Amino acid sequence: MILGIMSDTHDNIEAVSKALEIFRKHNVEAIIHLGDIVSPFTLMKIVEFPARIVVVLGNNDGDEALLREIAMKAGAVVRKYVHIMEISKRKTLLMHGFGNIETTLTLVNALAQSNIFDVILYGHTHKIDARVVGKTLVINPGEVCGYITGKRSVAILDTVTLEYRIIEF
Repeated sequence: MILGIMSDTHDNIEAVSKALEIFRKHNVEAIIHLGDIVSPFTLMKIVEFPARIVVVLGNNDGDEALLREIAMKAGAVVRKYVHIMEISKRKTLLMHGFGNIETTLTLVNALAQSNIFDVILYGHTHKIDARVVGKTLVINPGEVCGYITGKRSVAILDTVTLEYRIIEF
């Protein structure tokens, strides 16, 4: 399965539209949003994409009830902060992040070193991170919004081969 992975959109609709264009060009079959959509109108744009969508809420996501309602009507899944699922027979952890950057990285690194997960996808730091720790592929796609780093980025992951690309736009 080809995943489109995004995080930290922070209501930048123009950037979300460009990210979705990238996902179309790469024949993305499912989208994972790793938190900080922020407002329901941004999720309304994302769920227009014709694919399975899984959202892990972040610390800046506002009207959680309305976000869940929009997702439910679109057939998307919303989880709060952390979600574990199997994708292509690979145990996958989805999370936004917690506290500051150092706390988030400490948690991600400890979870990766545990070798419990095949894949860990996280956001929150707004920084691109793609690496293998033991048997675990770790990816943070960076930020779609471009507000903190000045870079807009997403990730594409083939869940069968674990080949990935970080795409800046």
